[in-house]
Amino acid sequence: MSVEKNTRKLEKDIVRDFSSRMSYASYLQLPTLLSAQQPVSDPEHHDELLFIIQHQTTELWLKLVLHELRSAAAWLRSDDLGSALKAIARVKHIQKTLTEQWSVLATLTPTEYSQFRGFLGNSSGFQSSQYRAVEFVLGNKNRKMLPVFESDPEAHEQLRHVLESPSIYDEFLAYLHRQGFGIPVSLLERDVTKAHEFCPELVPVFKHIYENAADNWGAYEACEELVDLEDNFQLWRFRHLRTVQRTIGMKAGTGGSSGAAFLQKALELTFFPELFAVRTEIGQ
Repeated sequence: MSVEKNTRKLEKDIVRDFSSRMSYASYLQLPTLLSAQQPVSDPEHHDELLFIIQHQTTELWLKLVLHELRSAAAWLRSDDLGSALKAIARVKHIQKTLTEQWSVLATLTPTEYSQFRGFLGNSSGFQSSQYRAVEFVLGNKNRKMLPVFESDPEAHEQLRHVLESPSIYDEFLAYLHRQGFGIPVSLLERDVTKAHEFCPELVPVFKHIYENAADNWGAYEACEELVDLEDNFQLWRFRHLRTVQRTIGMKAGTGGSSGAAFLQKALELTFFPELFAVRTEIGQ
């Protein structure tokens, strides 16, 4: 079908009347979604909309990440490794999108941000309950984070629940145990409210899996998927750090942290340390 006068004709079956039908806007709740950007600067700064949308879209993606990781953990509990890996694969794609988003925020210059930063008060990404929940689900548990959310009972309760639930790594190790691998009992019975710490006895288990990949393909693939998750998360943390340094230098954060110095320390945190340590042992 050719286009005349650079104008495309609407096909006759395209629905036009939505007086009694669900529309795109109603399905996605667009009036609510698109009215949620409320700049607080006075007079309103042109670049504050960028800052708000950057963080709101991040929260939407984090909501989906949590949905997928919780499902992956549940599938591991039921020994459905295939479905768990499918969910993790989706999370990896979301992580790439989240990391690329920093390049948009990085177009905000230090001068531009300084002109409305003071209006943010003490609000800070540090207070993102969903981000903390993702860290907890992956294994970086920290009970001391909970008081930050006491003023929001729903967020506090959700985070407490994640804190007290096994991480996806805990579920993976329990899955391996049920498959006959020699997972140390200390890990199977550990206090799941605490951050996972490096367990040297676990490294030989992963060494066996890696060096006998053909016989343990499911476990082998899962190990590599978890490594991808951590790599992607660390890249996100690094881009966050660099964007903050680029925008505010070494100023303290609006939420009271030391800013870039505090973010730098996050790069020392790990989710699955044995999966990285085993690389030194393979082939020896």
